[in-house]
Amino acid sequence: MENGRIAIPSMGNGGLDGSRAGHLGHCDVFTLVDVDSGSIENVSVIRNREHVQGGCMVPVRLLADNKVNALIVGGIGPGPLMGFKRLGIDVYYDAERSEIKPLVEDLIAGGLSLIEENQVCGGGRDQPRKRDEHCRRLNGTGPEFGSRSGIR
Repeated sequence: MENGRIAIPSMGNGGLDGSRAGHLGHCDVFTLVDVDSGSIENVSVIRNREHVQGGCMVPVRLLADNKVNALIVGGIGPGPLMGFKRLGIDVYYDAERSEIKPLVEDLIAGGLSLIEENQVCGGGRDQPRKRDEHCRRLNGTGPEFGSRSGIR
């Protein structure tokens, strides 16, 4: 990526030295990284907005309003993914690492791949159980963690 704005769903205070959240809809903040001529020029943080089940387009609108061109996720549901695609925001996937700076550097260098359909979380719909379990582990939700959403 030569030029643009990258968003990374982040935990805590975010920032370039922060950690990527496991799932788009459950992050505390978004770290925004401005790239110019292949170099990091500016880093800022915006708070995620609260949304209820079915309100998955809230982060899509938030990031579009903040002129994001690319997003790096470890998990995302089908609705938000479709929304980002419609708005021309590229969504990249890396579920293995959580450190933000190396993820951003890899995207700038062309080392991250666009998310594939089989990497999308179920979002509570009829998706394969394995993918949903993967997303719950990334989110730190589900019976083995207690449920942050209050659903057990």
